[in-house]
Amino acid sequence: MARSVIALLMVPLLSSSGLAQPERGLKVFISVDMEGITGVVNWEDVSRSGKDYDYFRGIMTREVNAAIEGALAAGATEIVVRDSHGSARNILPESLNENARLLRDWSGGPKGMMEGIDGSYDAVVFVGYHAKAGTPDALLEHTWSGSVTDFSINGVSLPEAGINALIAGSFDVPVVFVAGDKALCDHVKQLFGEVETVAVKEGMGSAGLNLHPEISRERIRAGVEDALRNLDRYSPYKLQAPYTLLLKLKNEEAVHSGAIYPGARRTGDWEITYTAGDIMAIMYAFGVMLN
Repeated sequence: MARSVIALLMVPLLSSSGLAQPERGLKVFISVDMEGITGVVNWEDVSRSGKDYDYFRGIMTREVNAAIEGALAAGATEIVVRDSHGSARNILPESLNENARLLRDWSGGPKGMMEGIDGSYDAVVFVGYHAKAGTPDALLEHTWSGSVTDFSINGVSLPEAGINALIAGSFDVPVVFVAGDKALCDHVKQLFGEVETVAVKEGMGSAGLNLHPEISRERIRAGVEDALRNLDRYSPYKLQAPYTLLLKLKNEEAVHSGAIYPGARRTGDWEITYTAGDIMAIMYAFGVMLN
């Protein structure tokens, strides 16, 4: 039999065996904040002017590395880390696991802490996240900026983890793992239903009871691996469209300025309401209102 004929006959065999087109590995998006990192209990810890900031950005980087190691153990072949705190220039690039790519600084787009997310990802991981403004027994709790007292969509009050999960959900990507303080972990379980969490600390007034950083890293590593090995447990976080944002701000100037946005209206004391058909429109309006 001619070699060319043999080669043609082999094509369907190779295709059916899976040798011709190997299965794609997992693609994972990791969004990282700083207030929910182990040991962080004071705003000085997360501010560039704070004397311990460099120490805590090192812990931040190592906790991200633990998440990356868990993802790699579960079969991830593409990992993007989005630095999402303050300047978005906190993670130490040279100390980051070389198997991940790092997105630094702000682009100005509506995705914010989720910049880079799209429908090609299999899962989202949050590290270093914190509770929403006004949460009892939480550490450095806030929502987005100091001027926001509440961010609600369709009557559901959301922490940053919930807002960012909705962005991921708009691309049909589930949040499978969250690490931060206990108050946040308790809240995301209520919001998402099924989600793997690691509480690295617990608030006691303005103080925090923390795990040892190495214990936090071990639990993050194991939690991310377990979550990614069991992706069928998780569903994208979504709310029913249309989406009505009820935004509560801290002062008259912020409310007056925000209510000027087309389609927005003042609906109460220091309160703005805005409705749109998709989450990205909500996030764009929110960004303009704050600025």
